[in-house]
Amino acid sequence: MTGFAKIYTKKGDDGTTGLLFGGRMAKASERGEAIGAIDEAQAAMGVARALSEPGGELDQTLIELERDLYVLMSEVSTASRNRHKLKAGSTAVTEEMVLALEHLIDRTQKSFEMPTEFVVPGGTPVAAALDVARTVVRRAERGAVRLVEIEPLSEDHDADPSWVLPYLNRLSDVLWILARHEEGKPVFSRRS
Repeated sequence: MTGFAKIYTKKGDDGTTGLLFGGRMAKASERGEAIGAIDEAQAAMGVARALSEPGGELDQTLIELERDLYVLMSEVSTASRNRHKLKAGSTAVTEEMVLALEHLIDRTQKSFEMPTEFVVPGGTPVAAALDVARTVVRRAERGAVRLVEIEPLSEDHDADPSWVLPYLNRLSDVLWILARHEEGKPVFSRRS
């Protein structure tokens, strides 16, 4: 097994983990919780992807979104004092990434009739997995909000704003609309 780094370093045995560009943080810190929830969201999206048609449009869309979450995790894993080291689009979320999500929402919304009532999740296995991913993204968003309340992701928000929160907010909308699209015909509760 030459050429591979060991998967374990033992550095995290004390309950800390490394930050991008140096430093350490407690795994249970607000930053650690936010990063963990983003990681879970990526894995949940992977379940939806595994249930979708291999090589299909949804599969390709989810791969792109999962890769975006690597960028998001990089930014959240960077202390604000090192923000200047981030690179737009590879380690820092950009406005263009958020706009791409908005375009995806608009394009998808035009392709089917939107539900007019509350949707009961679980119309199809793929839609159910997308809804689970959506709820995990919402948790990641709440974690990122808590983090920003304690330590802003950007030291000078006006000069160098972080797009992490808008990205997570739009991503949950993307996953909702993709779930409804996958259902084709929304499932509604018809209780009298």
